[in-house]
Amino acid sequence: MQQTTANIMMVRPVSFGHNPQTAENNAFQTKKANDAEVLQQAQAEFDGMVAMLREAGVNVLVFDDTPHPPKPSAIFPNNWVSFHEEGVVILYPLYAPNRREERQEEILIALEQQFDKQILLDFSPYESSGKYLESTGSMIIDRPHKVIYACRSERTHEQVLQVVAEKLSYEYLLFDAVDEQKQAIYHTNVMMCLGQDFAVICLDLLPNAAERKAVVDKLQQTHKQIVALSTEQIAQFAGNMLEVQSTQGDRLLVMSARALKSLTPDQRNALEQKVKIVAPPLYTIEDHEGGSARCMMAEVFLPEKQS
Repeated sequence: MQQTTANIMMVRPVSFGHNPQTAENNAFQTKKANDAEVLQQAQAEFDGMVAMLREAGVNVLVFDDTPHPPKPSAIFPNNWVSFHEEGVVILYPLYAPNRREERQEEILIALEQQFDKQILLDFSPYESSGKYLESTGSMIIDRPHKVIYACRSERTHEQVLQVVAEKLSYEYLLFDAVDEQKQAIYHTNVMMCLGQDFAVICLDLLPNAAERKAVVDKLQQTHKQIVALSTEQIAQFAGNMLEVQSTQGDRLLVMSARALKSLTPDQRNALEQKVKIVAPPLYTIEDHEGGSARCMMAEVFLPEKQS
């Protein structure tokens, strides 16, 4: 089972802007403007990122968001769906009511033209009981070793995590992660990234020593070189990275320009020994919606249909 894929699904925004429903527990949303200029800037950043990924050899599958109803966070499709090598597609329960319209059947139907889907698992009904798990925002997945890492938050409930892990035959490590204001980190993927043979993580955010040791032990057991981030670097979206591959098999690490600037020379050197860094500028998207490069990419591990 592979850790990375060259097939990436992205959703181009048409209603981008500050989302007050997600801002309730997303400390990374720092700006609150909603206007045509902000949308145009976000679309330009989106298009620039797609162009950089394609130039690097990634197969980017772009879908346009639908204008009605308005979905200000639709640019982050990795929160509502995940695609797996066994032909499994999973839909997830989302915390913000105005994000639930992002689950578009039309996107899944379009992907079925190219990829083989064998089973759809829909866990969105957990929303009715106030239980959430926001896909690869909540879960950092080690696919070859069948391990899920996740931090507890209002968007990540163990009940749903346990069910998903059982369906996939994975084990999971659940831990607390809090910022300097003792507020829970809302998504695991803002503080942790797993590549093929490395882990980028801010261990300083884990207050429980036993949980921190369990995470480190598991990373070491699965032969991951740990690149430790500071809390200041997390605030610059340095944890929100994703390793992908080109169609030729080249290893690429995608992060924002802001995240790249925050890395120390030693950190950057450690990563560049393994991967080529792709770092589009995403300042508008980061400031207004509190997510970055990793959040914008949903990995498609589904088997391709044979012609």
